[in-house]
Amino acid sequence: MAYNIVTIVGSIRKESFSLKIANALAKLAPASLKLDVTTLQGISFFNQDLEAVPPADWLAFREKLQKSNGVLFVTPEYNRSIPGVLKNAIDVASRPYGKSSFIGKPIGIIGNSPGPLGGVSAVKHLQNILPGISGPILGQPETYLNGVGDAFDDKGELTKESLKGVLQQYLDAFAAFIEKQNR
Repeated sequence: MAYNIVTIVGSIRKESFSLKIANALAKLAPASLKLDVTTLQGISFFNQDLEAVPPADWLAFREKLQKSNGVLFVTPEYNRSIPGVLKNAIDVASRPYGKSSFIGKPIGIIGNSPGPLGGVSAVKHLQNILPGISGPILGQPETYLNGVGDAFDDKGELTKESLKGVLQQYLDAFAAFIEKQNR
């Protein structure tokens, strides 16, 4: 049986490195994991006034998460934090209060950047935001992918062998974590 993992891409840019990394992860994933690469286009802004009758896009996103066996975030760093679209999606999914769609879901986080820091601040912010609204977060290996600007060819395929190795190592650890958490 393959565990269904909602793989949330933290950027909505068409040529996003996060999207390319998520797609590479989906191809490298072991048979025990099915990574459902999920972009955040179309998720309307969270507004508590709408909670009595939530928009269809909120309900669809929440249901996708609820049906999953885990969640993997792949995010860039914007201004030393997570992108606004990702924070909005987390706000949408964590509501209504006390009924977060992340509750009980094991979580993985991969930060990335074309620069030298690999999204460390974004990952740390997710590690601060998620406790209390999610399940357990994989602590090791921490994965901050730097220098990703030259890791893909013009078709979006991963060509940087060193990055492939890092992603495979992460996926192996994440698959073991998912297996343990879903027993």
